Amino acid sequence: MRVVIAAGFFIALTKFHFNEAKQGVFFGNLAIVLFVVGALTDFIDGYLARKWDVVSMFGRIMDPFCDKVLVLGAFIYFASPRFMMSNEGNVIQMATGVYPWMVVVIIARELLVTAIRDVLESIGYSGGANWAGKVKMILQSIAIPAILLITVNFRPDVNTTLHCLNQILVWLVLIVTVLSSIPYVSGLLHVMRKSESET
Repeated sequence: MRVVIAAGFFIALTKFHFNEAKQGVFFGNLAIVLFVVGALTDFIDGYLARKWDVVSMFGRIMDPFCDKVLVLGAFIYFASPRFMMSNEGNVIQMATGVYPWMVVVIIARELLVTAIRDVLESIGYSGGANWAGKVKMILQSIAIPAILLITVNFRPDVNTTLHCLNQILVWLVLIVTVLSSIPYVSGLLHVMRKSESET
């Protein structure tokens, strides 16, 4: 269901263009609603899985996949030309505060953590999400609709305070996302040292 919600979210974002905001406000707000619903299904899914103590191979694959599609897709759209505020003097200003290099950093973190978890699980260690990953996901789930709400319904190109708020949210997400990879990296290094000492 979350994949379908994500598809609707991306279609709605495709209909929105910052410089033609009057025509796309409805679709921008629809995207906010769809993202929030998608994030809530993730929370409910996790809650029910813990309550009923249910784990399936399908869930272990689809849950993180759907999360990444929704979150990474949102940031990719946020860095796209449809959210470009201005392009004066070859300096691009994004209404969302998200720039392509930031998206690269976020994707790189996800790829690194996924690779580490795969390696750990392949040698018998737990590679499940830790507290840092959960904090990162919660922050992203709050920041994305907040950034979209500001960008769609207000004018960050006119109100510099709101544009600054978008940038603060993005930088907060970026920093927490990078820091959340540290426990995974340190966990892998610990396992590697343990393996070397045993040999």
